[in-house]
Amino acid sequence: MTIPHTANLMMTLCQPYDREDFIHLERDAEVMRFLHGGAVDHDTVRSQDVSFLMPRGTEPYVWTARRKGDFGFVGWFCLCPETPLLAELGYRLKRESWGRGLATEGAAALVDWGFQTAGYDTVFAGTMAVNRGSRRVMEKLGMTHMRTDFPLFDDPIPGSEEGEVRYELQRRDWAGVKPV
Repeated sequence: MTIPHTANLMMTLCQPYDREDFIHLERDAEVMRFLHGGAVDHDTVRSQDVSFLMPRGTEPYVWTARRKGDFGFVGWFCLCPETPLLAELGYRLKRESWGRGLATEGAAALVDWGFQTAGYDTVFAGTMAVNRGSRRVMEKLGMTHMRTDFPLFDDPIPGSEEGEVRYELQRRDWAGVKPV
């Protein structure tokens, strides 16, 4: 399998030894603010009971990102197929990696891989409308805001009243575009 790569990141398909790094991300309240409303309590929350991805190192569509040079853990990226032509992009990075362009860099490599190697026609991503950082990554990738939904939640987290946004990018519009 061709593995996406970037100037600053080594991306490899996740492995069981990545599990502790993944769990550490979920224990950071700021990292999980727009997914869970705060840190995940692993004594009470199971991955099958939540609507967001909690990888454990065995998922076939999750890539672990590490810094080139010192191999420090940065986060993970995923491109999960919904159909043979449609995939959902996701990413979660350590707070220390925020604001450095690494989310855009890794996501761009994975989107490129999805169009060039996996053969997807459309890649989509979603987040809470108030998650400006994640929305900015999607915009830098050239994704288009398609809609804002207002789902009802039994236990809403702060900001959910603003809705959830969906962005999409078509292969015909990607054409190897590099993020700005």
